Amino acid sequence: MWDSKLLLLAPLALAGAVATPAYADVCVGTCGTLGADGVVTESPLTGTYQYVSTENGLDDVGSLGVGSETNGSTFQSSIFAANEGSALQFYFNYVTSDGSGYADYGWAALRPDDGGDDIILFTARTTPDGDTVPGFGLPGLAPGVVLTPASTPIIPGGPAWSPLGGSSGSCYDDGCGYTGWIGMTYTIADAGNYSLIFGVTNWDDTSYETGLAFDGLTIDDTPIGQVPEPATWAMMIGGFALVGSALRRRRTAVSFA
Repeated sequence: MWDSKLLLLAPLALAGAVATPAYADVCVGTCGTLGADGVVTESPLTGTYQYVSTENGLDDVGSLGVGSETNGSTFQSSIFAANEGSALQFYFNYVTSDGSGYADYGWAALRPDDGGDDIILFTARTTPDGDTVPGFGLPGLAPGVVLTPASTPIIPGGPAWSPLGGSSGSCYDDGCGYTGWIGMTYTIADAGNYSLIFGVTNWDDTSYETGLAFDGLTIDDTPIGQVPEPATWAMMIGGFALVGSALRRRRTAVSFA
């Protein structure tokens, strides 16, 4: 007959392994979750979406370090594992009330957990006309990034969107507006552990806010928040090993009794 204490050990070990993530999503500045709001429609995938905004952003946050950034916000996903050739996908929508006079910008990057350089997946910045993505004067996109649609002129006008705070519905200069939802696909070049980071920043002032909506973060069609993190995998494997070892010991004891 099985030892009742041993039967309790297995679920406790596995539950502990699954419920103890090594990392979590991190917001610095202003982040949130919304559904359809103003000019930003529901996400193409789930309806709701996440966002970052320069509204109430923090000094020196959200910058790619190219000049006169002032304040902003970032969102960094939990760590996930990817294989060489894994497909990374998400949607984004860039929204700005500032336009080209004070050209705020937004961006996303794949960040290796081993401390390697960020892999730029898109940048967005307004001009009076022409493509908004990639943003002028910003780092180039990683080779192999595919944006859909490939051409992304701004949809002009003062964008009404609540994450812009008091700037919602305002327009400072030509180029204010929003891009609509854009799909991003990137094939992982090197196996490893990564996170995704999204940022927005004000340029040369702290007025007329800018934001970035994003959703559908997946790796090989699995939502990134549902991919077991590297340390969690290790704990799960360790939990299975402990339970298996204990069961083997118990079976041995019973057979020789």
